[in-house]
Amino acid sequence: MGGWLLRRLGQAALTFAASLLLLFLVMRVVPGDPLARLEGDIPLSAEEETLLRRRFGLDRPMAGQLADWVAGVGRGEFGISIAHYPESVGSLIASRLPPTLLLGGTVLLINFTLGLWLGVLQAKHRGQRIDRWLTGLSLAGYSMPSFWLGLVLISMVSLRWHLLPAAQMTDPLLPADAGVMTRTIDVLRHLILPAVTLSVVTLAGTMRYQRTAMLQVLRLDFIRAARARGLSERRVIWRHAWPNALSPILTLFGLWLPILVTGSVFVEYVFNWPGLGSLTAEAIAARDYPLLMGTAMLASALVIVGTVITDVGYMLIDPRVRYQ
Repeated sequence: MGGWLLRRLGQAALTFAASLLLLFLVMRVVPGDPLARLEGDIPLSAEEETLLRRRFGLDRPMAGQLADWVAGVGRGEFGISIAHYPESVGSLIASRLPPTLLLGGTVLLINFTLGLWLGVLQAKHRGQRIDRWLTGLSLAGYSMPSFWLGLVLISMVSLRWHLLPAAQMTDPLLPADAGVMTRTIDVLRHLILPAVTLSVVTLAGTMRYQRTAMLQVLRLDFIRAARARGLSERRVIWRHAWPNALSPILTLFGLWLPILVTGSVFVEYVFNWPGLGSLTAEAIAARDYPLLMGTAMLASALVIVGTVITDVGYMLIDPRVRYQ
């Protein structure tokens, strides 16, 4: 097992490096000047532009820029943001990470509790009315663009009914001496709409994966034997069938683990949620190379980690795939 794990980690490291190299090259090839956003109403003079290009290393060849960035990452430095100068990329990511973890963690919790339960419910009542209704509703939610659903919820829930805040993570008018409970409730009220939006458009995947896996397990002989022994249907479903139908969910969890960091760019942008998604959107608009590389590196790392966790999980729960 140790040798297999080392080989898998080596493959993950190579994939991680290749993805970052490709992203670095693509960002430099796409037309656009990252200093254009710094000009404002008054164009930069030739001397100012030269100094800024030298400050951010944009005057060097592409190979030199790549070498500087790799050396900085090796020292734990991710550079200085161009659009947010003089803030460092590391400090910007650190300040935006907690809101994204809150939003992404909430969405993952909803997906892998409610989604799994609804998938089991669909499999249990296959072909019945509840199965057809849940299938239709989940596919309708899956087909909705997240930014469109977010705007609809803001229009109805916030602007028309005045039930929940429309944007931000906290109320800017909240008194400075507000208690912990008041601040917690305020954050939760701001969290509801973006979490619901992101959950609606992602819940269908979990439901369909779990439904398909459960249907495959329910056809197996040991399930028929459990029913023949007179076990209750609830015990058959949750004690015998469901644990054996969790393997495919590992793949889905590995794919959706980056939500914890990246969140949804569109959802965070629509709700002005101060997370990494909205920060990435700002970096793309400003062509902020250092900031884009920092957020991309974090997202790529989490994708690789999710894949490795999935492979290890499969190996632990299914002896047939060990040491392959």
